[in-house]
Amino acid sequence: MQKHRKVFLWLLAVPVGALFLSSTCSAQMDENKMKASPQSVTGCLQKGDEAGGVTITGADGKVWELHSKKVKLSEHVGHTVTVTGAEVKQSKATEEKIEPSEKKEASGKEYSDLRVDSLKMVSDSCK
Repeated sequence: MQKHRKVFLWLLAVPVGALFLSSTCSAQMDENKMKASPQSVTGCLQKGDEAGGVTITGADGKVWELHSKKVKLSEHVGHTVTVTGAEVKQSKATEEKIEPSEKKEASGKEYSDLRVDSLKMVSDSCK
């Protein structure tokens, strides 16, 4: 009986340990995906085509559609600013839905989405 109990506990421990290891590795991979390197872009904030949308074009010509829950971006439309945040990867369904307006806003240039964490005023006008 004692021998059967040890075998049973061993057979139970292996799958439970494997599940734990698998979920831990998966959580670490998801965390790494979420930790995008910070991006800083300096340029003129402009009103986007979408309701409440704001864009900025970097010195390299890339157009960024900006999103933020922390910073009131619309208050700085027409200002030269430096925004810092993380590039956002939308779901495939969301990208397909908003892609036409993003392409229009970018006027054929490269474009992406940026979740803004901070904004620094450079000038109260765009030159």
